[in-house]
Amino acid sequence: MEFVSPEGLRLDGRRPMEMRQIRAEIGVVAKADGSAMFEMGNTKVVAAVYGPRVVQNRSQQLNANALVRCEYTMANFSTGDRMRKPKGDRRSTEISLVIRQTMEECILTNLMPRSQIDIFVQVLQADGGTRSACINAATLALADAGIPMRDIVTSCSAGYLNSTPLLDLNYIEDSAGGADVTLGIMPKLDTVTLLQMDAKLSLDTFENVMQLAIEGCKAVADYIREILLENTKQLQYRRGT
Repeated sequence: MEFVSPEGLRLDGRRPMEMRQIRAEIGVVAKADGSAMFEMGNTKVVAAVYGPRVVQNRSQQLNANALVRCEYTMANFSTGDRMRKPKGDRRSTEISLVIRQTMEECILTNLMPRSQIDIFVQVLQADGGTRSACINAATLALADAGIPMRDIVTSCSAGYLNSTPLLDLNYIEDSAGGADVTLGIMPKLDTVTLLQMDAKLSLDTFENVMQLAIEGCKAVADYIREILLENTKQLQYRRGT
């Protein structure tokens, strides 16, 4: 199958180095301490954060840091697949762990000892790049909850199909069996918090794909900062300051 036409266009009309349209909204879950919706193309994710609060299971309490927990789920209608996926299946457990470890890198857990922070992420619509969308939504939800962080974490994927590096893969591209790199970074600290790759690449090709993913992460970071700045302005306006 040809994923890049002779004219240089992908199946959805994008150029190889072009991201899908991204959109975000803060405060979408009223009862959560912080929440956000994040869309990357047709992939749509909602994240909700509760905490810091008292640790529910005292045996898990950490005296020097906050306990961070994460639960990832996919809505049964998110893919159009009629098969019901049991809660806690292997893929969901793995992605929950990936998101938790990624977010722990940015949260200043030492400032909230003996407390618990819960991150819930649900995919409402899946069209590739769900891990990246979940991380971006979780970052916004943590910021909305006022959780202290070293830096925001942003994520984007890149792949290699038809001998061409592609930014921000959709579901068809992601399922094609080519190399797929999912990257998470803290842009101001210039630190990588997540790096996953399916399939093998030569070193030169990997560096090109990696650089493309970094550019995608930086573009997401710019957008997230705009959303947070706009949200801050709205809060100031409501308070009359």
